[in-house]
Amino acid sequence: MSAHTAQTELKLVGKLLLDGDLICETGLHIGAGKGSLEIGGADNPVVKDAFGRPYVPGSSIRGRLRSLLEQASGAAVPSELIFLSKRKGQEVRIHQSDRPDDDVCVLFGRNPGRMERVTGEAFESASATPARLTVYDAPLDLDSITPQMRENLDDELTEVKSENAIDRITSQANPRTLERVPAGARFRLRLVLDVLCEEDKALLARLAESMRLLEDDSLGGGGSRGSGRIRFAALSLRWRSRLFYSEGKAESELLASADVAALQQLANGEGLLAQLVD
Repeated sequence: MSAHTAQTELKLVGKLLLDGDLICETGLHIGAGKGSLEIGGADNPVVKDAFGRPYVPGSSIRGRLRSLLEQASGAAVPSELIFLSKRKGQEVRIHQSDRPDDDVCVLFGRNPGRMERVTGEAFESASATPARLTVYDAPLDLDSITPQMRENLDDELTEVKSENAIDRITSQANPRTLERVPAGARFRLRLVLDVLCEEDKALLARLAESMRLLEDDSLGGGGSRGSGRIRFAALSLRWRSRLFYSEGKAESELLASADVAALQQLANGEGLLAQLVD
């Protein structure tokens, strides 16, 4: 846990920029929603940009990192969850607390106001803290879809996986199709961690932890059925102090062409804090 306190003064110290690749080890499905269904297309299409190219929304990556970190921290239990939205059939539960040393809330931000807990009495959150972590949409690297891969695809950039749901009473099959970005596809990743006080430097280790958790979990839909296994590669980490923005001071490269294990080792090392200076 970090040493944040309720009295911590927030002022930009600098930014950590993490760039790299998100590589699909199996097919990846990030759903576009039912409104995108096309005649003759898959039942569940993937989200695409204005040019018809699949991408991974930053909200999908960020939400998965957060949920995995909540689980690892023991915060994904009813007493620690609030209703982010509560509509019939579409309830969304998320962790939030007012504890100043709650790394999940510090990293991903928290909103003020009356919060209805999943269990227990509602509470009035008096603290609003800005999210330290920004995750950008990850565009597809078109070169990662090789000519050999395209020969086996159902569309120019995607494949269609057919599945059957079996009724447990009648044994009747209910076929469905899932559009996926194929294994081997590579997306360009960018995450930015704002350091607003000295204690924020410890949040890099929590970010690395969540990324390692994701590599052994799944991203997107169909994870329990084989989709969504990913890994991070070619990671580079740069530090831009406040003087980079105000006086044009050079940035510092902290890591180059590394994996998540190397990122975590750096984040947990004793020398990192000394490098994050003006």
